[in-house]
Amino acid sequence: MPRNEVEVVIIGAGAAGIAAGRHLHDRGVDCLLVEARPRLGGRALTFVDPSGFALDLGCGWLHSADRNPWVDVARAQGRTIDKSPPPWSRAALTAGFPLSRQQEYRAAYEAFSERLTVGENEADVPAAVFLEPGNRWNNMIMAIGTYISGAELDGVSARDFENYADTGTNWRVVEGYGATIAANGAGLRAVLNAPVRRIDHSGKRLKIETASGVITADQVIVTLPTNVIAANEALFSPALPEKTQAARNLPLGLADKLFLSLDNADEFDIESRMIGNTDRVATATYHFRPFGRPLIEAYFGGSNAAGLEAGGERAFFDFAVSELVALLGASFSKRVKPLRMHCWRSDPYALGSYSYALPGKADCRARLEAPVDDRLFFAGEACSRNDFSTAHGGWFTGFAAAEQVIAVRNRNKGA
Repeated sequence: MPRNEVEVVIIGAGAAGIAAGRHLHDRGVDCLLVEARPRLGGRALTFVDPSGFALDLGCGWLHSADRNPWVDVARAQGRTIDKSPPPWSRAALTAGFPLSRQQEYRAAYEAFSERLTVGENEADVPAAVFLEPGNRWNNMIMAIGTYISGAELDGVSARDFENYADTGTNWRVVEGYGATIAANGAGLRAVLNAPVRRIDHSGKRLKIETASGVITADQVIVTLPTNVIAANEALFSPALPEKTQAARNLPLGLADKLFLSLDNADEFDIESRMIGNTDRVATATYHFRPFGRPLIEAYFGGSNAAGLEAGGERAFFDFAVSELVALLGASFSKRVKPLRMHCWRSDPYALGSYSYALPGKADCRARLEAPVDDRLFFAGEACSRNDFSTAHGGWFTGFAAAEQVIAVRNRNKGA
């Protein structure tokens, strides 16, 4: 444990915590990152496989890359930015999904998106309300919704879904998005393997009780995932029920990725994509040869991913093989092997992937972000009104929380 007295403690060393810590450090503020895991990065996680390929098991795409601050961070680290169009922006492979049907689906999804509008004075409703009754593409739209929100659209706020801001520019970091975020924390003072048990804000100084001891601070920035906050009513002392409830109204959806090795990969176009089953919600998508590598990146969302987590990696692999064999023939099963995945719902320090708002609860993002007594500050993708579910949403809110801390400290110095 480093010094047990510090000016600012940042709880959680993911995208938001590292962004906050980097800004405070660069402004000369004495700060300490406190992280439950044995590593930096949080829900950003890059695994390097035996072939040397960087596999992003958490966030992988630089969404809104033309305004995403992690792009400049990656470039400053000397990393390679890949600007290839994402596979979902092009036609999918036609096995089980001929081009004519793909055009029908795109038209149905665009019509759904146009209908999905909640007026300022209108009551919020589940996003699924805007599906056209009886449309044969509703299940696929719902499936895509689970990849976007991590949850089925009948449980997602339409207002929140509409609030998401995306420029449509999506790039990647060849050496790994997770590696980029973690490396940005290099040189920051941090204590790892230190889950926070309680934040006592009853006294003049804040007391942060961790598995490694007690740390006192003037201010705290909390960047914990909403499911972690919601699951621990005793996290704050005195209790902050409004924060606990806001977190519960912004649960983490689930999106899991399984990487598969692929023999004779040249049969498939680089950066091509296949939909497992276009007629059901419980399906996966398959990204063939990302970066030209002999791999498949299989993507699972929502209730389907949650159910598969009970069976671990083998359940995901069996599900993927069953869908791929149905499309490509029985012999295809011999060409793939599981490489790596991370089950985010089973991760005790995440309990999910990224946040969505329950119907009628989009305003809870602002409630979660609001400071308490100019001593407790909050950041993380769930605090972002328009960039939630992204690492750049984490960066923006982490930077903003650091700015709030600096402003308070400057006021206190002048008082």
